[in-house]
Amino acid sequence: MNALLVLDQGTTSTRALVVDPELRTLGSAQLPLQQYFPAPGLVEHDPLEIWQASLQVAQTAIARAGLRPAEIRGVGLTNQRETTLIWSRRTGLPLHRAIVWQDRRTAAACTALRASGVGAWVAERSGLVLDPYFSASKLRWLLDHVPDARRLATTGELAFGTIDSWLLWQLSGGRAHLTDASNASRTQLYDIQQGRWDPELLALWDIPPEVLPKVVDSSGELCEISGALGIGPAVYGVAGDQQAALFGQRCFAPGEAKCTYGTGCFMLANAGSARPHAPDGLLATVAWQLGGRLSYALEGSVFMGGATVQWLRDGLQLIDSAEAVEALAASVPDSGGVVLVPAFTGLGAPHWDPDARGLLIGLSRGTQRGHIARAALEAIALQVSEVLEAMNTGLGTPLRTLKVDGGASRNDLLMQVQSDLAGLPLTRAAQPETTAIGAALLAGLGAAVWPSMAAIEALPLADRTFSPGGDPQTRAGLQARWRAAIARSRGWASLGQNTDMDFSPPAGSG
Repeated sequence: MNALLVLDQGTTSTRALVVDPELRTLGSAQLPLQQYFPAPGLVEHDPLEIWQASLQVAQTAIARAGLRPAEIRGVGLTNQRETTLIWSRRTGLPLHRAIVWQDRRTAAACTALRASGVGAWVAERSGLVLDPYFSASKLRWLLDHVPDARRLATTGELAFGTIDSWLLWQLSGGRAHLTDASNASRTQLYDIQQGRWDPELLALWDIPPEVLPKVVDSSGELCEISGALGIGPAVYGVAGDQQAALFGQRCFAPGEAKCTYGTGCFMLANAGSARPHAPDGLLATVAWQLGGRLSYALEGSVFMGGATVQWLRDGLQLIDSAEAVEALAASVPDSGGVVLVPAFTGLGAPHWDPDARGLLIGLSRGTQRGHIARAALEAIALQVSEVLEAMNTGLGTPLRTLKVDGGASRNDLLMQVQSDLAGLPLTRAAQPETTAIGAALLAGLGAAVWPSMAAIEALPLADRTFSPGGDPQTRAGLQARWRAAIARSRGWASLGQNTDMDFSPPAGSG
């Protein structure tokens, strides 16, 4: 049997899929993930809950597929990126909750480091801007604030990882401390040109190298699985969620691009085998590593995608379910001049302003629930359109189409608004969760379920295409209001900030 098990550990849930060689889902399971908010701007997860949920959904998905664990050919893993944790190598227990990628506790520290003048050097080495989004400042905070963490780190008793490393450690029974190159490239500690942990970046963040995992390929026999799942023989594929989605969308040629509409919105374009130059506002990152060879991508990250709709549901209680937003937004012909900037945890690409905050403007006595719902969908599409503009600059040749996936991509109104604003046709994947499909493809490639990339490209993909339309004058007015609202949201949280993290650039880093 060539069935593959995929573990897809995301920001708001943990899911598992069992798929066959035609990518048909044989069984699946999903559990929500508790979000912890210790203070405004702080977001944490419980690592032990993540592991237990991973075990549970894996076992349930296998049972629902009608298979025995021994019939699983191999495992693929994909994960929320940048989320950071540390654990004891001796006990295997975390020393603190995981600090989630959305967390902004190190914003002031990153601002102070940018002021020291090393931002361009850091971007050249890591491909990433100085922002609390990435793992390095989170790891530095943990080492400085968790009792005894720094001593344990320097004596080799502490392990650092993103969620992939944590799950690989658990799956292997504590024998494998690994990460793949796509996840390593999101830490801001990895030289994406040389393909290695960078000693000067480690010195900049004061990170002992003893805590780091070994960097491996994204596909191949990566680690044997212990008796925890009762399956075997190994994990054959690992990638960060957005790189996995790029692979799942079969964006194998330079210039092919996708956007995943999940908690955030993440647009990646394949940039080929040479490290790309990222224009202001975009990131250069590793797409995947196969056979020891790196492939690269340009990326633009929007923090609030589907999470904007969740806020309408849970915060404002305008809707009872996320799916209800489409009908509510369609109840009005437009947003009635209302603009929502969902900068609840700052702004990502192309602005990278951790001090921006959310803004709802243009309200009048005639404003209805539908106008706010439509403004929320427009906000998602407008953020992605800004990234698209920067992406076209970075690629040098405008994109001709955009492949889309993720839960919010099932919202037809949002996809049509996106196509209209971007002026591009959107091709939606038949399976919205291409993140998990990408991990399955990487695992299947590593386990020889598929003999080649060409065999993968022959598998079915598309569901529906949305073609651009709409009135150009209306679109221009919406974009003008958006730019004005963005300007008003910038820097809101910066008053009175200070930092207790004293950074000193390493010698020669200027």
